[in-house]
Amino acid sequence: MSAGAAHGAGGPGDGGGLRASLSGLTTRGRSFVAAGIAAAVCAYVLGQGALLRVGLLLALLPLICVYALHRTRHRVSGSRRLSPGRVPAGAEARVQLRMDNISRLPTGLLMLQDRVPYVLGPRPRFVLDRVEPGGRREVSYRVRSDLRGRYPLGPLQLRLTDPFGLVELTRSFSAYDTLTVIPRTEPLPPVRLTGESNGYGDGSRRSLALAGDDDVIPRGYRRGDDLRRVHWRSTARYGELMVRREEQPQRSRATVLLDTRRLAFDGAGPDSAFEWAVSAAASSLVHVLEQGFSARLLTDTGSAAPGEGGGGFSAGGHESAEAAGLMMDTLAVVGHSDGAGLSRAYDAVRGGGFGEGGGDGLLIAFFGDLDDVQTELAARMRQRASGAVAFVLDTGAWGGRPAPGHGVVPVEERLRRLRDAGWTALAATPGVAFGELWRQAGTARVGTGTSGGLA
Repeated sequence: MSAGAAHGAGGPGDGGGLRASLSGLTTRGRSFVAAGIAAAVCAYVLGQGALLRVGLLLALLPLICVYALHRTRHRVSGSRRLSPGRVPAGAEARVQLRMDNISRLPTGLLMLQDRVPYVLGPRPRFVLDRVEPGGRREVSYRVRSDLRGRYPLGPLQLRLTDPFGLVELTRSFSAYDTLTVIPRTEPLPPVRLTGESNGYGDGSRRSLALAGDDDVIPRGYRRGDDLRRVHWRSTARYGELMVRREEQPQRSRATVLLDTRRLAFDGAGPDSAFEWAVSAAASSLVHVLEQGFSARLLTDTGSAAPGEGGGGFSAGGHESAEAAGLMMDTLAVVGHSDGAGLSRAYDAVRGGGFGEGGGDGLLIAFFGDLDDVQTELAARMRQRASGAVAFVLDTGAWGGRPAPGHGVVPVEERLRRLRDAGWTALAATPGVAFGELWRQAGTARVGTGTSGGLA
């Protein structure tokens, strides 16, 4: 919600005084002034006094209207309420405008206009009748966009006109709001993904609930350990000096990797392969967060955005809703990168998040076109995760090309090489719902490692 007070019928000042108000002359007003000057010149040349009076009237009337509107000193405050501030692509948000007359004088006829980007629809305009002192008027409109992004709403503008239509003055508020249009998401079915580590699912959550925040695990005394950490019960049991080792219970982790390279995707627009990948990545993130995972969003640039935990992972628990909102905000504005490869993403995956020795982490990746080198690099990412699922986009099918571009490995070959490396790999083609591919990933039995549940 934003608010502001306006002087002079809607603006935060007069912005240059009377000279600026003269720029508000309409085409009719300028025509009156020009006709008046022409009549005055003709009256002087012809010696016609009556024509001179007519010319003066035509020339002075617009100037009088400018001065009258300029001297208008109504005090008006305006506010905007956006509900909700974050909507999926294709959904509507409601914007409510409120105008309050905080002066002791009634206002005249006001035209209210809010500035919105063209992708959200036509610019809303409202005509407000006379507002009594202390009175208020409320109007609302709806905005909708099929394109994700962050869109500014405002500033709010008021227009004043004189009864003759000779002058039109615009005054603007300074405050504005931002509407965030996030990718569309779809609910995913509960599945068991091959390769997840032991400890996923309800059993893991129950064990974590029974354990305290500080699990006492004794170990042998080492030189330099604080004697205050000696665990005497274990010392008596084992016959040697034992100390307490506090460990925080680990949460199951999931990384969603989104390939954003410009050269990996063809086409643009809401129905393009890249937008499908962004929407599917958003659905995956929402799903794993709902299941209690700590999650992070990773792109080919190697940046994890954003997370409160280590390595970009969300904190999980009560913070999962906030983490989901932050990641959705990131996906709302994510675009193509100029990178040529996946080396930075490989380093980020290898560098952390999957435990010691590559344990207990689920990797969900969305790949575009890959050449031979990038296919090999993507296959090696599997080594650091206990479970890995890849959705490989056949951008040739999305773009209508019968064959992949120069240097691009055919999608069948990409799938084979990823599966040989232990991935559960599926091809994403136009017309296939991501929920169905997710279900197929749960029924696939590709790769090694223990199975767990993501339900």
